[in-house]
Amino acid sequence: MTLLGPDVHGATLGIVGFGRIGQAVARRAAGFGMRVLYHDVQRLPEDVEAATGARHVPLDELLASADFVSLHVNLTTETHHLIDAPALARMRSSAVLVNTSRGPVVDTDALAVALRDGTIWAAALDVTDPEPLPADHPLVTLDNCLVVPHIASASRDTRGMMAAMAAANLLAGVRGERLPTPVNPEVYAEPG
Repeated sequence: MTLLGPDVHGATLGIVGFGRIGQAVARRAAGFGMRVLYHDVQRLPEDVEAATGARHVPLDELLASADFVSLHVNLTTETHHLIDAPALARMRSSAVLVNTSRGPVVDTDALAVALRDGTIWAAALDVTDPEPLPADHPLVTLDNCLVVPHIASASRDTRGMMAAMAAANLLAGVRGERLPTPVNPEVYAEPG
């Protein structure tokens, strides 16, 4: 019975941050017959929800209902330690937390305690805080925590698309044009 884990088929996936990446994750979850809940600072239009099969819920409801919680938010003052000890306590004891967003979105010390004490079942982390984790960090020693070295984008196609986006931004900037994929689009907002 070693190396067994929860089934994704028919499970509930909670996606925190429902931008381009969160929506892509939702579309993939449909192939596994997953029920998809999402939380974002704004509710998306009904056609987007219908296309992804996702339903907007408050964060507390998502944490309490999801078998898998997948994080896809930007790191801001509002999302720093979004997943802290109280948030982890709201999750199911059988839940799996997946973080591919930014390390500081999760309170690393609180996560280590939650995993050690069985507050949640497991975590899979592509990003950590600090990054990389020290070799003696408690998360590295836990059997129910998978830590990989920030490699979620490690495919030829993805890296090629990232390079093309960077080049397009660079060329637009040199020409004095609006960047096609700015990290901080608020700089283009009208003052007022």
